[in-house]
Amino acid sequence: MSETGETGETGEAERPTDGQEDGAGDRWDDGLIARRAGGRANDLEQIDDEPADDHVPIGGAYVGPLRSRLDALRELVGLSRTRLDGNTLAEAGRVLDEASARQRLSSRHTVVAIAGATGSGKSTLFNALAEVPISETGLRRPTTAAPIACTWSEGAAGLLDRLAIPPRLRRRPLAGGAEELFGLVLVDLPDHDSAMVKHREQVDRALALVDAVIWVVDPEKYADAALHERYLRPLAGHAEVTFVVLNQVDRLPGEAADQVLDDLRRLLDEDGMALGEHGEPGATVLALSALTGEGVGELREMLGTFVQERTAAARRLSADVDAAAAKLRRVYLSDGRTGLDERAREDFAARLAEAVGAKAAGEAAEREWRRHAGRACGTPWLRLWRWYERTRTPGGRTPQAAAPVEEELTARQRVEQAVRTVADEAAAGLPAPWAQAVREAAVRGSDGLPEALDELAVREAAATSGKPLRPAWWPAAVLAQASMTLLQIYGGLWLVGQIIGVLEPGLLVPALLMVAGIVGGPLVEWACAAAARGPARRYGQDAQRRLREAAAGCGRARVLDPIAGELMRYREVRERFGTVSGKAGLSGPGVGSGASRSGARASGRGVGVTGFSTVPR
Repeated sequence: MSETGETGETGEAERPTDGQEDGAGDRWDDGLIARRAGGRANDLEQIDDEPADDHVPIGGAYVGPLRSRLDALRELVGLSRTRLDGNTLAEAGRVLDEASARQRLSSRHTVVAIAGATGSGKSTLFNALAEVPISETGLRRPTTAAPIACTWSEGAAGLLDRLAIPPRLRRRPLAGGAEELFGLVLVDLPDHDSAMVKHREQVDRALALVDAVIWVVDPEKYADAALHERYLRPLAGHAEVTFVVLNQVDRLPGEAADQVLDDLRRLLDEDGMALGEHGEPGATVLALSALTGEGVGELREMLGTFVQERTAAARRLSADVDAAAAKLRRVYLSDGRTGLDERAREDFAARLAEAVGAKAAGEAAEREWRRHAGRACGTPWLRLWRWYERTRTPGGRTPQAAAPVEEELTARQRVEQAVRTVADEAAAGLPAPWAQAVREAAVRGSDGLPEALDELAVREAAATSGKPLRPAWWPAAVLAQASMTLLQIYGGLWLVGQIIGVLEPGLLVPALLMVAGIVGGPLVEWACAAAARGPARRYGQDAQRRLREAAAGCGRARVLDPIAGELMRYREVRERFGTVSGKAGLSGPGVGSGASRSGARASGRGVGVTGFSTVPR
């Protein structure tokens, strides 16, 4: 007789509804289950009758890589709260909460849920594993209204409370059941494809909390798109804590069971779920008939080994961390090398220097130095003429044209453009939230930057407004110029004396002296001007360099340092993400390789409704 002949669709549990409790007492009347079980009903004992089964918190601290990954995830969430929105960090926060909750509960127990579609035979398999008719099977659909649990040892009350399974739906074989299943908490779930939304929500909630799942499929619905797209494909990362059971093989003739099982393996492989074959970690896939008992013993033996290892909770949690890492990958891993290189910093400094007018200030300082050199080494007659020209000008100074508006000390638009450019270069390749944080830091730092550069320009202009230092050869040049002037005066006076008859006639010598003075003065002035070009150029370059360095220092303190702080924070969270994803040593911005490396084996699929990992192994 086939399984569907006995169970209709699945062999699922009939759950009590409100009002099915015995009015004469607080105990639940098993009703049809108790009557059908007959004499075997006494072999089953309700957990709520034993106060000794109260939860004892024997869960220990996580150890090894899992502890490091959880600590890194906790730090990652803390560092990212001001940069990422709550929805982005919601899955990571849920994983941390569930890890903390599971840690406080029994580590001696392994919670395994039996899930499947309507008619797959979940409840029949549940009864076959318990070897006691706990979950009702029948033709009415849906027969499973709430999860029902069976435990093979004490101390699991806290785990069942976490699953919101009331005491009246908790069972345990009186004799203890099979010894190899000691520590197992088996939960029969409602249909995942139930027409009632409440049932589907119960399944989704339980799947997010249990340590492992046994998926029961039948020859008719094993390829159902709803099962694969809604659950198996998003749960591919939990392959190591997943069992996929092809039930009702007694309905398949000849080699049809092997063919269906091979096709099921193919579908699981397409879903990205690794299969535990040839000693490799992955999902366990087998065929059985819960009705006839074929293959049930093999599954019971596998479950016993799985439970005795006591690693299911840690493996499940590790897969949850993988899921959280896969979801956060886009907001932590960059598309290439990030940060500011030396060229970008130099370009920023050059733009600020241009905005503050460093080049013009240097050229003005050079002209001022040459003007002082001309005054010191020029002929007295030329200086006298210049003094005369100044005295003719009202106010005693030569009028200077007013600087146009676009040539103010600091061009505000140039400063803003420089800030935008360096911010864009720093944010290039960063994930969107961190790129936005870098730009905001640059904008905040740029407030008041134009005014600060104006003050720098004014101070530098005041510092260079005095007479520049004179080189050592200036006194010699002044002495030579004075000698040329004296020669002119002496020759002129000699000629005047000869004219008025005071001196003896002789035009040659005084004429030569005057010519030497007249010609020598301009020659000395020209030589001094040629000699002053180099020092004047260096003086202007020094003035330009000082203003450039001052502008660069101001820009560094107000813009580059805040940008560097954001990049350092990104580097820190990226290193934490590398630990979370199991790939330590991911380089931060501007260091290492700069190229983004995969932190987890992600398939790019979204997280489903269950909270399981979406990272296939």
